[in-house]
Amino acid sequence: MIINFAYAQTATSAGGQGLLVQLLPLILIFVVFYFLLIRPQQKRVKQHKEMVNSLKVGSTVVTSGGIVAKVVKINDDIYITVNISNNVDVKIKRDTIVELLENSNKKN
Repeated sequence: MIINFAYAQTATSAGGQGLLVQLLPLILIFVVFYFLLIRPQQKRVKQHKEMVNSLKVGSTVVTSGGIVAKVVKINDDIYITVNISNNVDVKIKRDTIVELLENSNKKN
């Protein structure tokens, strides 16, 4: 009879170092996501908030619907009234303003 002996292998684990090696890819992915996605989005939100807070009566703006309008009245922190055509005033939310255009007093 042939008998094969199975020798138990000693488990050589590094304990805490093995855990760090396993978590390192997840940590690196989070860091990459932070610098490529989260941080630029936070900067854009901050810039948009500053732009919306700097609106004044007479400013020319572009809404999220693509309408170019002139600010007629600042009602409160949420709504403003804009003029989109002669004698057509519309009350809109401040958050829908996507761009503040340069006011030019020059006539071509």
